[in-house]
Amino acid sequence: MTPAASLVRVALVNDYDVVLAGVAHMLDHYRDRVVIAEIDANEGVTDEVDVVLYDNFAQPESDRDEISTLVANPRARRVAVYTWNFHPELIENARRQGVDGYLSKTSTAAELVAAIESLHAGDEVFTDQAPRARSAAGLRWPGQGEGLTDRESEVLALITQGMSNAEVASLTFLSPNTVKSYIRTIYRKIGVASRTQAVLWGVRHGFTPDRHRIEHWRGGP
Repeated sequence: MTPAASLVRVALVNDYDVVLAGVAHMLDHYRDRVVIAEIDANEGVTDEVDVVLYDNFAQPESDRDEISTLVANPRARRVAVYTWNFHPELIENARRQGVDGYLSKTSTAAELVAAIESLHAGDEVFTDQAPRARSAAGLRWPGQGEGLTDRESEVLALITQGMSNAEVASLTFLSPNTVKSYIRTIYRKIGVASRTQAVLWGVRHGFTPDRHRIEHWRGGP
């Protein structure tokens, strides 16, 4: 058994429990190398952790206050953004805020753990992102069971939060036409005909932010 002192302590941060649970389950396979200290949805990091993994699903992506708060938290030694959006402006914003890593959701679990360990060792880790690459196996998001892709799910989550098409486009760095295309596909997949119906569907199916904090994930500290 790996001594507890040598494990990298990780906090997972996002507003959606199902998103965080997917990442947690991915990391469970590497409990000899990393341990999840806490999972936070709309709560501040309170444990002493080596790496905070900030999953920016529907946060939105330009949520600078949240990232700055994590970077300034003395309990968090290192902070990394975990995302599939690698728009240059987003990466530059993250660097300006002082994050130590910008990690791709297309990375395998093994690659993610290796990146976390490199962050813990003091390295900066900014991974490359292939255009339109799929998210890694094991990740979860609301509506996945109904056939929504990760990107479609994020667009619906932002709409459920009350965002306009223009706001969704601005926050996700998608073009307005791309957002409209996503919305048309979403409507078809969930069987609705209007934005109001889509929002109501989203509320019923877990697309509103959660407000929980899970400590001691599966025996963590």
